Amino acid sequence: MLNDPNDALLTALKSAVGDAGWIEPSDKYLTEQRDLYQGRAAIVLRPASTQEVAACVRLCAEAKVAIVPWGGGTGLVGGQVMPEGPVPVVLALDRMRAVREVIPQESAMIVEAGLPVQAAQEAAATHDKLFPLSYASEGTASIGGGLSANSGGLIAVRYGVARDMCLGLEVVTPQGEIWDGLSTLRKDNTGYDLRDLYIGAEGTLGVICAASLKLVPRPTAKSTAFAVVRSPQDAVDLLDAVQTASGGAVATFELMARLSIDFVLAAHPDYRDPVGTVGEWYILAELWGSDEGALDEAVQGCLAKGLQSGTVIDANLAMNEGQRAEFRTIREAMSDAQKVGGGASIKHDISLPIGRVPEFLEVAGKAVTDAVAGARPCPFGHLGDGNIHYNISQPVGGDAAAFLDRWAEVNGIVHEIVKTMNGSISAEHGIGRLKRDELAIHGDSVKLGLLRRIKQALDPDGIMNPGAVLQSN
Repeated sequence: MLNDPNDALLTALKSAVGDAGWIEPSDKYLTEQRDLYQGRAAIVLRPASTQEVAACVRLCAEAKVAIVPWGGGTGLVGGQVMPEGPVPVVLALDRMRAVREVIPQESAMIVEAGLPVQAAQEAAATHDKLFPLSYASEGTASIGGGLSANSGGLIAVRYGVARDMCLGLEVVTPQGEIWDGLSTLRKDNTGYDLRDLYIGAEGTLGVICAASLKLVPRPTAKSTAFAVVRSPQDAVDLLDAVQTASGGAVATFELMARLSIDFVLAAHPDYRDPVGTVGEWYILAELWGSDEGALDEAVQGCLAKGLQSGTVIDANLAMNEGQRAEFRTIREAMSDAQKVGGGASIKHDISLPIGRVPEFLEVAGKAVTDAVAGARPCPFGHLGDGNIHYNISQPVGGDAAAFLDRWAEVNGIVHEIVKTMNGSISAEHGIGRLKRDELAIHGDSVKLGLLRRIKQALDPDGIMNPGAVLQSN
């Protein structure tokens, strides 16, 4: 059984981090950004070092008090707040932002967990390297949070997700021990891979305090196109054609329904429609490499064949970096714009085998609109790696609260279809609290049993982010 923090524990925690290392709880650390959950905390600890994190965890472990690790607060599944159970302690890593070392000859750097993703990108750029993790919240989202959720993003099709960019970790265990696994080795077969155990664990097995990250050469050439395609299947075929023609140079390949673009243009009247012809489905493709002519030739050649066959209806090529940025902005604005133009929305972050995305869109679209008359599917996302944000906007003029009351029902419909198509109900945002019960329903029973045994073995008292990913004991 977990306990509420008492005065003696709070005094000891304050002493462990010093006057600058704690604050009274505030909405910044307790509010999930979609307002789906409201957290609680007895105190917000803001340690400045791994040693201070370890000291805080040891004190909480002895008192059997829950700890909620907090990175940048940008998570979308409620993993960073704890609305139920005994009052926890929030452990925020936002003072631990150091770039400890950049090692260009090893294409690696070591950073602390509270460093924003964008700051990691900038640190790599000063050494003419690329840290290839990128998403809309990168200015706020932290390295530790991104690893804990195994986040993806716009260029995962080429470089992979957060897990693929991590070489090693420094972790504080639920007992307050410090595991120094900050290796930059590419090969290390000395037992179980603890790094991969903590990545994606969402703070339920320990606290990621620092990470060794993989860097890659910076691209010196890019080619970008926004196009209207006849159907999602034509988008899948175009992806394969461009990958083949470019030798695997595709960094971004996004699929968007027209409704998602309409929402963006309504929310931002100063934005321009990316393509002159209006159609039902759009793609944004961006190739990265070192030979701009070769990249342009690959994109233009594939689009020309598509225009000739009718699978591509119209296309617009970015002629400079400014236009390239305009194209990206359209895509990155979709989540926020949907709130403005679409009202309430029920969201899904799913992944599928790429070849089954068109089938899913057809089947799920019919199932959702059959269940909720007037519901408006608004899918968009990373077709290049099979990750679709299958968001559904409320019926026009409908009651928002009544629509959101059907969240669990609609999730169940969509996730069951995903399961039958060998997909995943969580592609890049994690499980948190939002999808915990859905995981219990749709997850593999053997896998769930193993997850529970791992949790019990590493955190027997259940103090680490209880209620996230798995139901608390």
